[in-house]
Amino acid sequence: MKVFFNIIKNKFFITLVTLLVWIAFFDKNDVKAQMELQNKVNKLQTERDFYKTEIESNKKMIKLLQTDSVSMETFARENYLMKKDNEEVFVFVNK
Repeated sequence: MKVFFNIIKNKFFITLVTLLVWIAFFDKNDVKAQMELQNKVNKLQTERDFYKTEIESNKKMIKLLQTDSVSMETFARENYLMKKDNEEVFVFVNK
Protein backbone atom coordinates (compact mmCIF):
# COMPACT_ATOMS: atom_id res chain seq x y z
CA MET A 1 0.00 0.00 0.00
CA LYS A 2 2.86 2.34 0.78
CA VAL A 3 4.38 1.68 -2.64
CA PHE A 4 1.09 2.64 -4.28
CA PHE A 5 0.98 5.97 -2.43
CA ASN A 6 4.60 6.64 -3.31
CA ILE A 7 3.84 6.13 -6.99
CA ILE A 8 0.79 8.42 -6.81
CA LYS A 9 2.79 11.13 -5.00
CA ASN A 10 5.57 10.97 -7.61
CA LYS A 11 5.69 14.28 -9.54
CA PHE A 12 6.42 12.53 -12.84
CA PHE A 13 3.38 10.29 -12.46
CA ILE A 14 1.15 13.26 -11.64
CA THR A 15 2.53 15.16 -14.63
CA LEU A 16 1.98 12.19 -16.95
CA VAL A 17 -1.61 11.66 -15.78
CA THR A 18 -2.37 15.38 -16.09
CA LEU A 19 -0.91 15.46 -19.59
CA LEU A 20 -2.91 12.41 -20.68
CA VAL A 21 -6.14 13.85 -19.30
CA TRP A 22 -5.45 17.18 -21.02
CA ILE A 23 -4.73 15.52 -24.37
CA ALA A 24 -7.72 13.19 -24.15
CA PHE A 25 -10.39 15.71 -23.13
CA PHE A 26 -9.35 19.37 -23.33
CA ASP A 27 -7.09 19.68 -26.36
CA LYS A 28 -8.51 20.84 -29.72
CA ASN A 29 -7.60 17.40 -31.13
CA ASP A 30 -9.27 15.46 -28.33
CA VAL A 31 -10.80 12.00 -28.59
CA LYS A 32 -14.23 13.30 -29.64
CA ALA A 33 -12.77 15.40 -32.46
CA GLN A 34 -10.70 12.47 -33.69
CA MET A 35 -13.75 10.20 -33.75
CA GLU A 36 -15.75 12.81 -35.69
CA LEU A 37 -12.93 13.19 -38.20
CA GLN A 38 -12.68 9.42 -38.63
CA ASN A 39 -16.44 9.22 -39.28
CA LYS A 40 -16.11 11.98 -41.86
CA VAL A 41 -13.24 10.15 -43.57
CA ASN A 42 -15.29 6.94 -43.70
CA LYS A 43 -18.25 8.80 -45.19
CA LEU A 44 -16.06 10.45 -47.83
CA GLN A 45 -14.46 7.11 -48.74
CA THR A 46 -17.92 5.61 -49.20
CA GLU A 47 -18.92 8.51 -51.45
CA ARG A 48 -15.67 8.14 -53.41
CA ASP A 49 -16.37 4.46 -54.03
CA PHE A 50 -19.92 5.25 -55.12
CA TYR A 51 -18.77 7.88 -57.59
CA LYS A 52 -16.06 5.60 -58.96
CA THR A 53 -18.66 2.94 -59.76
CA GLU A 54 -20.94 5.59 -61.29
CA ILE A 55 -18.10 6.85 -63.49
CA GLU A 56 -17.34 3.34 -64.69
CA SER A 57 -20.98 2.66 -65.49
CA ASN A 58 -21.27 5.98 -67.35
CA LYS A 59 -18.13 5.22 -69.35
CA LYS A 60 -19.61 1.88 -70.39
CA MET A 61 -22.87 3.58 -71.36
CA ILE A 62 -21.03 6.21 -73.42
CA LYS A 63 -19.03 3.55 -75.21
CA LEU A 64 -22.20 1.58 -75.93
CA LEU A 65 -24.03 4.67 -77.23
CA GLN A 66 -21.12 5.63 -79.46
CA THR A 67 -20.89 2.20 -81.07
CA ASP A 68 -24.48 0.95 -81.26
CA SER A 69 -27.13 3.02 -83.04
CA VAL A 70 -30.01 0.87 -81.74
CA SER A 71 -29.02 1.48 -78.13
CA MET A 72 -28.62 5.21 -78.89
CA GLU A 73 -32.16 5.30 -80.29
CA THR A 74 -33.50 3.44 -77.26
CA PHE A 75 -31.67 5.80 -74.90
CA ALA A 76 -33.04 8.87 -76.70
CA ARG A 77 -36.58 7.50 -76.64
CA GLU A 78 -36.50 6.61 -72.95
CA ASN A 79 -34.67 9.63 -71.53
CA TYR A 80 -35.52 12.48 -73.89
CA LEU A 81 -38.96 11.32 -75.05
CA MET A 82 -37.95 11.49 -78.70
CA LYS A 83 -40.20 9.85 -81.24
CA LYS A 84 -40.49 9.03 -84.88
CA ASP A 85 -42.75 11.11 -87.13
CA ASN A 86 -45.63 8.64 -87.16
CA GLU A 87 -45.61 7.85 -83.41
CA GLU A 88 -47.26 9.24 -80.32
CA VAL A 89 -45.56 9.21 -76.94
CA PHE A 90 -47.49 8.61 -73.72
CA VAL A 91 -45.74 9.39 -70.43
CA PHE A 92 -47.00 7.66 -67.28
CA VAL A 93 -46.07 9.32 -64.00
CA ASN A 94 -46.18 7.29 -60.79
CA LYS A 95 -47.47 9.17 -57.78
